[in-house]
Amino acid sequence: MALSPDQSAILAAALAGGRYHAADEAATKKCRKLNAKGLLRRDPKDGALWYPTDAAAALDLSTAEPPKETGPPAGGPPARLPHHPLAGLFPMLAAEDLQRLADDIATRGQEEPVWLLDGRILDGRNREAACALLGIDAWTKDYEGKDPLGFVLSLNLHRRHLTESQRAMVAARIVDWERGINQATAGSANLQTREAARRLSISERAVAAAKRVRDQGIEQLSDAIRDGRISVNAGEAISFLEREAQEEVLRLEEKQIVQRAKEIREKRSQLRHAVRLAHMAHVVDQGRPTAGRVETRYPVIYADPPWRFGVRSEVTGREKSAENHYPTLPTEAICTLFEEIGAPAKRDAVLFLWATNPMLPDALRVMAAWDFTYVHHWIWDKEIAGTGYWGRDRHELLLIGRRGDPAAPLPGTQPETVHREPKGRHSAKPDWFAEQIERLYPDMPRLEMFCRSPRPGWHAWGYEAAPGAADQEEIET
Repeated sequence: MALSPDQSAILAAALAGGRYHAADEAATKKCRKLNAKGLLRRDPKDGALWYPTDAAAALDLSTAEPPKETGPPAGGPPARLPHHPLAGLFPMLAAEDLQRLADDIATRGQEEPVWLLDGRILDGRNREAACALLGIDAWTKDYEGKDPLGFVLSLNLHRRHLTESQRAMVAARIVDWERGINQATAGSANLQTREAARRLSISERAVAAAKRVRDQGIEQLSDAIRDGRISVNAGEAISFLEREAQEEVLRLEEKQIVQRAKEIREKRSQLRHAVRLAHMAHVVDQGRPTAGRVETRYPVIYADPPWRFGVRSEVTGREKSAENHYPTLPTEAICTLFEEIGAPAKRDAVLFLWATNPMLPDALRVMAAWDFTYVHHWIWDKEIAGTGYWGRDRHELLLIGRRGDPAAPLPGTQPETVHREPKGRHSAKPDWFAEQIERLYPDMPRLEMFCRSPRPGWHAWGYEAAPGAADQEEIET
């Protein structure tokens, strides 16, 4: 085992006298290194006193020189260690709980180390504070792994029993760590939110609610969630109030707080619904120039129809529909639409048509009405299950149809039929599927029907297909 001359000298002194006193911080750091190698163990009541282990006794240190300073530790209170930013992900104990921890350490000794990273406490702030109450240095070990965030989460999630809302508040702080402190590897805000949700085993929606509370709520609101008084969803609703109103709500009884949060959510839901209706009317009006007739004929068509399918909620009794997000069409209108806009398919063409599970018969009906024959389908696995009566849906289908004799993909170029990717905004499909179509048909004109966000290299038709998009050829109307 490779040891520095100073480490060898300290270990030799410890073996010779059965113990070693670290006289200053420099000597203490060297002892910590030897502790991490399993060669010294720290006295649980005297932070400067170290004992050799059996592993140390097996080493040959006959050539080591004695250390320069081996006297007793200097008097005065133990030096306090600074805290690493990751240590703040989880709250400190209350004063009475910290005193109980100190009493336990006084009786049984410190059984778990305080973990350090770059000389700062990574995990164990409570143990270090309890030792300070006793007037002793805490037993420390240096963290030498590669994932300090994962290390802190693993230790605390195993020793603490946190609710989903409490984990969400931790996740909101992780987003800051990944995106801010660790900027070299951070991706988009959405990716960091997703990763934080995965690490804490909660939904992205819960993380978003916690971030809202963190950014817009008063400190007492965050404390109420961390203390388990209210849920993060209730806290999110309350965060929309002015600061004085938040304080007033938090002075209420727990049941009254929950009721007040419910009332706030209902009012905001009504407002959002009115805004969506106005937006949809605007979309239809502004989108007419790109939703007229199509004069060009295309060999490749990609379509995501706005299916009209209402599902009655068994909880609220209200009907939920995509109509809350964008204008929809009945199946019969989608069937006749193809001819109405100019039948934009070549005689030999391939169609990629999106369908949900309950709308599969309707999608096959539309495919036949557009003069295509079903041949295959791809599957989008959304990773997280949604709702449904016969099963909780977590996938959608991209049906493939053909007319005439279009070119089929060459053997070995076909993608796997299942692609797994979390869902984004309502109805948005992963770019992966359009990219596969581009790869299979790289030099052919391609039309995307019901387009909401034009793609480079594609022609677009739809109410939300804004004209003049980058790299998009204009369609005659």
